[in-house]
Amino acid sequence: MNHSFMAAVAAELASRGIATLRYQFPYMERGAKRPDPPQLAQATVRAAVAAAGALLPEHLLIAGGKSFGGRMTSQAQARAPLQGVHGLAFLGFPLHPAGRPSRDRGAHLFDVQIPMLFLQGTRDTLASLDQIRPLCEKLGRRATLKLFADARSLLSRSRSSRTERLGGS
Repeated sequence: MNHSFMAAVAAELASRGIATLRYQFPYMERGAKRPDPPQLAQATVRAAVAAAGALLPEHLLIAGGKSFGGRMTSQAQARAPLQGVHGLAFLGFPLHPAGRPSRDRGAHLFDVQIPMLFLQGTRDTLASLDQIRPLCEKLGRRATLKLFADARSLLSRSRSSRTERLGGS
């Protein structure tokens, strides 16, 4: 659970009075590189959401994640609403494999009926702007796209760019 970016996001949210629940997928716990099958990953998302709801039953829940975690969260929500979740937030949604632009991995998002926030780098190789922008536009009012200039992903920025805090000021 030592992911510096996710720890920084959690700390920034905490400084703003927003609680977070971080968790790992089983493949990460095992130290494997290959992600879990979608069914197992989505069950893990559901377990994490249930735990968050049990810990803070009076709070509104926003579910999401970075890359694979965000996609598995959205797929779980598309199949059957996540209990108590009022919105989804994606820290770099992996819309397509690197170098193979497509919107196929986003088709399930049309079955998500709650608000979605996409935080994307403008140079993200897993979500090219010519693919993610039209997708968010087609999703309509449910989707908000926030771009981070010159970022390949939310984890890395080009060397010529200065660091930008996720929360901004």
